[in-house]
Amino acid sequence: MAQQRSSSRGPAASGRASDLYAVRADFDDSTIVVYQAYAPAIADAALRAGRFVAPFSFRRMTWIKPSLPWLLHRSNWGAKAGQERVLAVRITRAGWEQALAAGELTTGDQQRLAAAEVHVQWDPERSLRGAALNHYSIQVGLGRETVRRYAEEWIVGLTDLTPQIRRAAELVRAGRAEQARRLLPDERRYPLPADLAARLCRS
Repeated sequence: MAQQRSSSRGPAASGRASDLYAVRADFDDSTIVVYQAYAPAIADAALRAGRFVAPFSFRRMTWIKPSLPWLLHRSNWGAKAGQERVLAVRITRAGWEQALAAGELTTGDQQRLAAAEVHVQWDPERSLRGAALNHYSIQVGLGRETVRRYAEEWIVGLTDLTPQIRRAAELVRAGRAEQARRLLPDERRYPLPADLAARLCRS
C-alpha cells in the first residue's frame, strides 16, 4: 500500500509540537467530517447509496482528510482527472478514533508501517491560495479491512460540495480568498484522546 507523498517542504521546526501537529476538523459531539475527491461515477453512486459502493474500490488504500483546504490543494480544486467531485463524508468519531488507534506514522518504523492497516501522514497545511502554512494537516490511509468498515459502518452522511467548491475556486482566482473562505465549512481543533495525540501528533 503506497504512501501518499507530498513534495513540499514542511514548516520550520519551531513552536510547540501540539500546535504544529493538531487535527483540525469540522465535527460535533458524535461525528467528524472528512473529505475525498472522486470521479463522477464513484461520487454519484455513493450519493445515491448514502455510502461508498462500486465502482469505489475496496481493494486499495483510500486516504481521508479532515482538512478541506488540503484536499482542495491536492485535487487542484477538483480540476485533476478522477478527482472532479469533492465529497464531505461525515463519519462517527468512534470510527475515526478506531482508525487512528490502528495507525502507524509514515515517518516511523518502516516494518511496522508495512504491516499496518492504517497509515497516518502529516503534510504542511495549505491556505486557499495553496501556500504552505506553519502547521501540519493529517491524512489517514485506510487499508482494505478498514475501508470496508469506513464505507459500511462509520458513514453517517455524504454531501456533494462540488458546486460551492467551484464557486470558491472562482473567487480565489479573482483574488477574493476571504470571500471564498465563507463558502467553506469552519474547522477547529479536534480533541484527540491523550494517548493517540502522544503517539501520532509528531513527525
